[in-house]
Amino acid sequence: MTAPPATPRLLAVSDLHTGYPDNREVIGKLRPDTDEDWLIVAGDVAERADEIERVLSTLKQRFSTVLWAPGNHELWSHPSDPLALRGEPRYQHLVQRCRDAGVLTPEDEYPIWRGPGGPVTVAPLFLLYDYTFLPPGIDTQEAALALAYETGVVCTDEHLLHPDPYPSREAWCRARVAYTEQRLDARDPALPTILVNHFPMTRHPTLVLRYPQFAQWCGTVLTADWHVRYNARAVVYGHLHIPRTTSEDGVRFEEVSLGYPREWRPRERHAPWPRQILPEPV
Repeated sequence: MTAPPATPRLLAVSDLHTGYPDNREVIGKLRPDTDEDWLIVAGDVAERADEIERVLSTLKQRFSTVLWAPGNHELWSHPSDPLALRGEPRYQHLVQRCRDAGVLTPEDEYPIWRGPGGPVTVAPLFLLYDYTFLPPGIDTQEAALALAYETGVVCTDEHLLHPDPYPSREAWCRARVAYTEQRLDARDPALPTILVNHFPMTRHPTLVLRYPQFAQWCGTVLTADWHVRYNARAVVYGHLHIPRTTSEDGVRFEEVSLGYPREWRPRERHAPWPRQILPEPV
């Protein structure tokens, strides 16, 4: 008996962290089921610009369409990276390298998925964070940062993610939010969206963090209603290394990270990866 033809799928991954050999082995096996499969890569591919380009170029050779939204690790100015660019110039450099490889970015026209579950606008976003996900009982950014330093739970971004030419990471975040709102408002409002951002777009996913102090590096309250405002069919994110499916206001939220080997090995038989976004899994 002949097997039925495979159904084209919209898939999503994040937090590939290819500095780990075990992760490179996993990614080496990542393949589409059909010639029409799309792959969303929601950030934290690697730290070095040349490695980011290599991985995304390889994935584009396999998948019909690849979309990338940057994570914080791509934006690091790491001492091991020959690329000396910081902040916005570094981001724009990565955007151009993606375009050279045929990979879509937050600066490109949002594509429309017309496969099963479509049509739907797939929007890769770059929004950063502005320290507004405060820990319980903390009222100010200053107090939240002080608590983080007191407890030793401080994101490496404080040392490696530079906001040039913006005066701060939160200023860069707010500029990106304003810019992205304009782009989303200009899309075809008749189509639902798949919103893709490395960082969670609402506070809710961070409530399960072992260290609540880390939430301040995880998003912004400015996007708390975007899943409703922009008629999202699903919201795709990573960053937390806690892959799961949740729901807010009837909208599906998918955390799609691979994470570090010590994290994914215990769950590799139980957590589906890559995550299927469309057609919506039963």
